[in-house]
Amino acid sequence: MNAIASPQRSGLDNESAAVSPMLQIRDLHVSYGKTQALHGVDLLVQQGEVIALIGANGAGKSTTLRAISGLLKPTQGQIIYQGNNIAGVSADRIVAQGIAQSPEERHIWPTMTVYENLALGAYLCKKDTEVERRVALVYDRFPRLKERHRQLAGTLSGGEQQMLAIGRALMSEPSLLLLDEPSLGLSPRMAEEVFEFVREINTHGVTVILVEQNVYNALSVSTRAYVYETGKVVAEREAAGLLDDPELLSAYLGA
Repeated sequence: MNAIASPQRSGLDNESAAVSPMLQIRDLHVSYGKTQALHGVDLLVQQGEVIALIGANGAGKSTTLRAISGLLKPTQGQIIYQGNNIAGVSADRIVAQGIAQSPEERHIWPTMTVYENLALGAYLCKKDTEVERRVALVYDRFPRLKERHRQLAGTLSGGEQQMLAIGRALMSEPSLLLLDEPSLGLSPRMAEEVFEFVREINTHGVTVILVEQNVYNALSVSTRAYVYETGKVVAEREAAGLLDDPELLSAYLGA
């Protein structure tokens, strides 16, 4: 396994010396009660990247996203976003700074309409006209949601609910989008649509951090990937290099 690169030896180190990263995580520790979930995680994300966090279930990937988005308070470490340490900052203030998360299992409001779910994603907007503008942009990206504008969210298909969850996150017009298991429970065809959307929003300037159990789908849309094992980052590589390294995938993911 000599080919595995340490996160501290990333090829981005020289670049980051000249260009400040969008996000840098330093020595991040997070616990659930007495159980420590993250043990000193270090990550670096540059503007415009799609970063995949991969590893076995329970390795700490989703915990990292929740710490970034303010849903979990770290016990130690820094989360530097656009030059400011946001570790422990409340979730609403983090959304206001340009970070949004589409959570695992979607967590939409099933008894509310598609439109009402989207509008809640823009709760920081003070003008109705601005909310309508953002809804129109989401409908442009997801025409099926427009067709189901007044339909209750709980009656949507799994793929449509995933579109709604991502669309709701986009309503805050984030610079950094966190996607947690976006293809969970979807058919291969619908999953491909989701990952095509990731490519599309990235070309429009949205930086993405992606947690995804389907390793090959995740790496196919990513710039780089961090490999997690039991709450630690054990490797950082260019995504294409990981796809070509079955030994690493087998060792850490059981692929």
